[in-house]
Amino acid sequence: MTVMKSAALRRALADRLAAGGSLRTEQWRQAVEAVPRHEVLRGGFFDRSGDAWRSVPADTDGWLERCYADESLVTQIAGTVVPGDIRGEILREPTSSSTLPSLVVRMLEDLRVEDGDRVLEIGTGTGYSTGLLCHRLGDDLVTSVEVDAEVSRRAGDGLAACGYFPELVVGDGLAGHRDGAPYDRLVATCGVRELPHTWVGQTRPGGTILATVCGWMHASELARLTVGDEGVARGRFLGGQVSFMLARPQLPPPLGMLPDLESGEERPARLGADVLDDWDARFVAQLAAPRAQRLSLTPAGTTRHVLVDVEAGAWAALTQDGGQWTVRQGGPGRLWDEVEDHLLRWRADGSPDLGRFEIVVTSEGQRITWPKV
Repeated sequence: MTVMKSAALRRALADRLAAGGSLRTEQWRQAVEAVPRHEVLRGGFFDRSGDAWRSVPADTDGWLERCYADESLVTQIAGTVVPGDIRGEILREPTSSSTLPSLVVRMLEDLRVEDGDRVLEIGTGTGYSTGLLCHRLGDDLVTSVEVDAEVSRRAGDGLAACGYFPELVVGDGLAGHRDGAPYDRLVATCGVRELPHTWVGQTRPGGTILATVCGWMHASELARLTVGDEGVARGRFLGGQVSFMLARPQLPPPLGMLPDLESGEERPARLGADVLDDWDARFVAQLAAPRAQRLSLTPAGTTRHVLVDVEAGAWAALTQDGGQWTVRQGGPGRLWDEVEDHLLRWRADGSPDLGRFEIVVTSEGQRITWPKV
């Protein structure tokens, strides 16, 4: 009964993904209809409960249907805690999940694989996208790297239950997997602040890299790059406000004790903190202050919008009185000055949307630019 019900749920999921535009080709439709997502979710998942998370075991009523809903399902909390570890609720941050199927499939479609392509996946997670790749290309053409050994082990068990046996590697995904290089395609299912040049070196000339470029202000975009003969990858963002958990080595440092926000220098702000409520503007701001974290504080009833660069010791705090914004800044450099300069230059160039930005990765680092409209 479960087998028949699962097959029906997979067909229904494929119909929804096709209707939504993320599933566009017959090969990937066959993969969605074939790969049982519930097998890689046998350990259960977490549901949000207010500010906390509660465990949803695999024997819970409605669990199978949830496995085939188009939603992300959190499978690990705080780096080690899985659903079977707790009863009740836990107040910690998610660290691993099964990404919503529409995004997984959209990325696989955007990867533009062809028969015979060798693919390196960064971030195995539950293994669902790995299973789809295996169905489309064959186990021997798929390698997946996962930094967490237990996450990788559970994914391997789930994939084996589905009948798939790709090469699963435990290690730092930012380093790729040199032993299997060069690859025709590289896809990252975690976010990165900066695409590592090691990925470029492990992808053949003419090959494709697909990854989500994120920032500590929580704006991100999916980028597709083509690797050139000279060891440089170039591409553009694909749009759609794609969001992934950051690769663990690129997570922001703890905020620790905040600076004295009464110190520093104060001036009228050219732009208010509300400009960061816009996704595109926030992404541009991240380019200006790539190591800044954003938070809000409300002491004595007055909201302060704060940017903090922990490593540099720089900070900016903005407040609004009526229609006027004021910024106070301290530490080396002036964070809000940099953000304002970048955003005002972007506006002067016609505020081009992120799909027109160019991203280039060389041995010297990553560069993101925009055209004038």
